[in-house]
This record gives sequence, C-alpha cells and structure tokens, in this order.
Amino acid sequence: MSAVTDAVRTTAPGNPIAQSIRDSLVVARRNLIRMARIPEVVIFGLIQPIMFVVLFSYVFGGSMDIGGSTSPEVYREFLMAGIFAQTVTFATAGAGAGIAEDMHKGLIDRFRSLPMARGAVLTGRTLADLVQTALTLLVLAVVALLVGWRTHTSFGEVLGAFALLLLTGYAFTWIGAVIGLSVRTPEAATSGGLVWLFPVTFVSNAFVDSDNMTPWLRHIAEWNPFSATVQACRELFGNPGVSTSDAWPMQHPVWASLIYSVLIIALFRTLAVRKYRSAAT
Repeated sequence: MSAVTDAVRTTAPGNPIAQSIRDSLVVARRNLIRMARIPEVVIFGLIQPIMFVVLFSYVFGGSMDIGGSTSPEVYREFLMAGIFAQTVTFATAGAGAGIAEDMHKGLIDRFRSLPMARGAVLTGRTLADLVQTALTLLVLAVVALLVGWRTHTSFGEVLGAFALLLLTGYAFTWIGAVIGLSVRTPEAATSGGLVWLFPVTFVSNAFVDSDNMTPWLRHIAEWNPFSATVQACRELFGNPGVSTSDAWPMQHPVWASLIYSVLIIALFRTLAVRKYRSAAT
C-alpha cells in the first residue's frame, strides 16, 4: 500500500489524460501484486470453468443436437465458445466483490485523499481483473484442447476471437464495479454479481442451439449481448453452431459483440465513476 501511495503522490501535474493513465496503471499494479500474493484466488477462479468444460463435454456430449448431429466431438467444439464467454463474464462477480471489499476496509477512502484521477481506482481494478481473465482463458484453452476442442481458421482469427472475449469480459467488469459500489459488503457484491449472470448466460446460445428453443425464448437469446460474443467466437474459431436466424446480431455477430461491449463500457463506466464521486462527497 505504501508503494501505491508514494507512486500516486509523486504524480506530476500535467495532461489530465496522461495523469489518469498513470494513476490507473499504479492501481492496476497494486491489484496484480495482491493477486500474486494470494494465488488461491486465481486457482479457485480456474476450478469452476474447468469443471464446466469436463461436465458439459462428457455429461451432455452425445445428447445435444447440433446442426443435426449428436456427435460428442461436434458438441465439444460447439460448447467451448460458450464456456470461454461464460468464464470472462463471470469475472464480474470477482470485480464487484473486490471493489466492495476495498470500500468495506476503507482503502477507497485512502485513495480519495490522494491527488489522483477520480476514475483511476476503478479503471486500475478492472485492468487488473482483465489480466487475471486473460490468464484464466489461457489455462482454459489448454484444457479445452485436451478434451478435444479444435479450431479450423487462421491464427489471426483465433487471436481475434480471444481479443473479443477479453473486451466482453472487460465490459462486464464495469457492471461488477457498479454493483460493488452499490452494496455494503463483499458477500452482497458476490451474490449480486452472480444472480443476474445465470439467466444471461443460460438463456443464450452458449450451451444449446438457440434454433431449438421456443420462439419467444429464441428471440431473447438471439438479442442477448452474450449470445453475440458466443456466435462471433464460433465463427472466428470455425466451430459448429452457425445460426440460421435472421436476427441482426446473429447475422453480424462480430460487429454486434463489439457494439454491445463498447456501449456497456460507456454506460457502466459512467455510472461507476459517478457513484464513486457521489460517495466521496
């Protein structure tokens, strides 16, 4: 904490954008050091997605109809884009809990007393969460390869899919930031960060083909921002599950995912910084 304080205090006045970037990186570094000193947080964060990969692959594989095929191998390739997207969005709960914990311990109040950009605390926290999400995706991709997942496109398209996943995860962490600033305890932030994620991730095309849903539910799934990211990743990975829907997000999933992510960041970052500032007064 003292290193963070010293670094922020020595920030020279100047361009406010440059100062905001420097302050955000200082806070991000503080959170990354904290993660390194508590590795069980990262380890436990890996267990759930790995369990989803194994359970869905071997329990539901062979019973799901994907494009007229019930092959377990086809379902595993169909599944992985959904698991990747679910993993990055579930980082929302951790982001909210972390901010709520800092608020509860008074750390945020200490930051407020320093000559630093108002949004730097939140931006630094979300950047640190983004690094943790990237590490989780790397490990998860290795596990996916071990259970039979394969890509069938160029290396650039595969990297583009993972970049899109990270952008989606970063956007959702801002939702977590708003939740973390709106509750009183880390436990409430964790619960609040998960309770809405389950319908968002399961009423989608992540684990089942949305073409097989009832019409009203399929319509919700097709316009779900989460579904757009999943569909975009399937196309970029070359995995099965190309939608026959006429809905614009399913016809242009990459653009839809980008637009959704940018809108979520713009909206919820504004709300989070406003809550942070109002709490300081």
